[in-house]
Amino acid sequence: MTFYKEVCLKETSVDRIPEDWGIAKLGDVTLDHKQGFYTNQSYSSSGIRLVRITDLLNPEVSYETMPFLNVDDKTIEQFKVNVGDFLIARSGAIGRYGIVTKDVPCIFGSYIIRFRFNTSRVDNYFLGQLFQSTYVNRQLLSKKHGATNININAENIKSVKIPLPPIDEQRRIVGVLGIVDSAIGLVDRVIWKTERLKKGLMQKLLTKGMGHKEYKDTPIGKIPKEWEVTNIDEECLVGTGGTPSRSNPQYFGGNVFWVKSTEVNYNIITKTEETLTESGMQNSNAKMHPKGSLIVALYGQGITRGKCAILGIDAAINQACAAIQSKGRIYIPYLFYWFQNSYTHIRRLSQGANQANLNMEIIRSLKIPLPSIPEQQKMVEILSTLDEKLELETKEKARLEKIKVGLMDLLLTGKIRVKVD
Repeated sequence: MTFYKEVCLKETSVDRIPEDWGIAKLGDVTLDHKQGFYTNQSYSSSGIRLVRITDLLNPEVSYETMPFLNVDDKTIEQFKVNVGDFLIARSGAIGRYGIVTKDVPCIFGSYIIRFRFNTSRVDNYFLGQLFQSTYVNRQLLSKKHGATNININAENIKSVKIPLPPIDEQRRIVGVLGIVDSAIGLVDRVIWKTERLKKGLMQKLLTKGMGHKEYKDTPIGKIPKEWEVTNIDEECLVGTGGTPSRSNPQYFGGNVFWVKSTEVNYNIITKTEETLTESGMQNSNAKMHPKGSLIVALYGQGITRGKCAILGIDAAINQACAAIQSKGRIYIPYLFYWFQNSYTHIRRLSQGANQANLNMEIIRSLKIPLPSIPEQQKMVEILSTLDEKLELETKEKARLEKIKVGLMDLLLTGKIRVKVD
């Protein structure tokens, strides 16, 4: 296989592409399309599998995660999928897709559109790479509509313009990009396995400790006999922060780091999106918290509430966060992992009629197991090793994804071409 730079390019409505390539709308290569099956019934333990948006994995379809529906065969006949079908999300994760490769009885849900393309003109996997490209995504997003339920329809999708190389060249392009996809997939599997290992170890270490033989029943469950049960308020100083008036620009852009709940994501915070001036500090409830403090998100959109981070700098925080400092018997990195392991439990304690939030009283009253400081430090050493591995693998994945973006830009527009030797 040889790569070469194409010099004979023409201007088109899509991009500059080789002179022997065409331009087509997706509708030009579509044989058939169908919007998915709508149901409001509960899932069952048997029946036929239902493909949801979350089961579309660019390019795979995940059969393991699909639920079952128990519905009449006549009702669902027109919604059954065949090998080669191209399933596209029309709402939520617009443009997310999956290509059906297994002859497993399935139907597809109402937020998915099934396309059957003319595979003599366009390769499904070539289309899949295009759906991951910037210019196809830009076209899809420009066609979205709806105020609360943002979506696109089949006609929107069929109007998307794509470059159309000869079919054999499409497959060569897919082969090259597939090599990078395989490398990314390998890294993904390592990350997944490491995350599972970390989750299991956190649960074991933070409830059973290291090398203990005897255990006792406590209000927070069975823990080693040598451990205590205490609460955050007993062991820590807990404070919050504030936000200066946004109407006064002189309060922002100074030298004081200022953490918002959206920046709290199981990380070490070494910089912040916004900063405050001394005047902003004096005219708000914002207070400085020292490096090493644990920051907990009290509220925030989606999954933010209950997450934590450690300050790698002295910083102020807004009122949507709590800052925790140890009085001496708590090793803050140990508390960092305890909050991670207790995330679901802590979120369930949230209060509020319209939007459930945590508050300072809830944080202060949290009951925690208290091993000795040396044991806390040993646990942190083990878990932080896994975090370091996750960080390295995440960086490697980002590097490969960057390589792929560059390759897609060149190969999918024909600026660099592939030929068989």
